[in-house]
Amino acid sequence: MSVLLLVRHGQASFGAADYDVLSEAGHEQARLLGASLAARGVVPGRLVRGALTRHAQTTAALLAGAGWTVPPEVETDAGWDEFDHLDVVDAHTPLADAAGRPASSPRAFQELFERATARWAGGEHDADYAEPFGAFTTRVHAALTRAAERAARGGTTLVVTSGGPVSLVVSRLLAGDASLWRVLNPVTVNTGVTKVVSGRRGLTCVTFNAHDHLDATPALLTYR
Repeated sequence: MSVLLLVRHGQASFGAADYDVLSEAGHEQARLLGASLAARGVVPGRLVRGALTRHAQTTAALLAGAGWTVPPEVETDAGWDEFDHLDVVDAHTPLADAAGRPASSPRAFQELFERATARWAGGEHDADYAEPFGAFTTRVHAALTRAAERAARGGTTLVVTSGGPVSLVVSRLLAGDASLWRVLNPVTVNTGVTKVVSGRRGLTCVTFNAHDHLDATPALLTYR
């Protein structure tokens, strides 16, 4: 039996010129996760990350926090990338400032985001999107299959990705389809850990969104 640990990236920079970089809190979240994994004796044999900047920065901070004597080689797989949330939002209701960023408070944007993703996932307006929801699900499923096939028997693979792919994987494993995705995606915690085991019965989700490494610093518990 092998183990896949799916990690959502640390907090990105909402409202900044470049969303795809970690905030100070995001770096600390990842560092704490690495230290927590090392303290529990978790030593991954493989480490896979998406191709986004926030994935790379989360991985670097996690490795720094873990301090593993022999850190795993880091592989990049863009199949684990998040969907383009600005494309999805703008296709629903254009709401941007002159720089093309969402011009709203985090709470207002979250409400808009959930309406926009519902439209996207509905599949009735696929022509409006650079990556329709069906294409996103196919991409993430392929990335999961690659990770599972390459996982060493009895070993642990750590995957640094985003909330969208994590929620999709869990929905597929629990419900057999993407029907739970809209419920799970909004509650994914930055640096939350989802554990999937691979054995004779295939892939099984045994934990979702674990974030006990943040218990001592509740101010670092973030969802966006």
